[in-house]
Amino acid sequence: VQLQASGGGLVQAGDSLRLSCTASGGTFSYYFMAWFRQAPGKERQFVATIAWSGGSTYYSNSVKGRFTISVDNAKSTVILQMNNLKPEDTAVYYCAASSRGWRSTTRYDYDYWGQGTQVTVSS
Repeated sequence: VQLQASGGGLVQAGDSLRLSCTASGGTFSYYFMAWFRQAPGKERQFVATIAWSGGSTYYSNSVKGRFTISVDNAKSTVILQMNNLKPEDTAVYYCAASSRGWRSTTRYDYDYWGQGTQVTVSS
């Protein structure tokens, strides 16, 4: 399984960004997909998760109402739409895939990881 993340960049507070994660090399119908992020000097933290079917979404409190996770099954892509970005959203964002078949916010439940994409939000 390979995950390829893209879409990061440098934006100002209040702007939007759209991250994409293209999955290949597996059958993902029972997978859960997620985005995590890691700021300098901090642990990797959960952002959002979704079932490959498109249901069972869940968000961290820090992004709820601003970020939306979705799946484009035709393109095997997981999307994180980030609106009203804040400086505290600055981090490297990683997409992840879990074959365990249940929703999880714990990084250790995810088997596969993308390479990360940098998001920087200036004030």
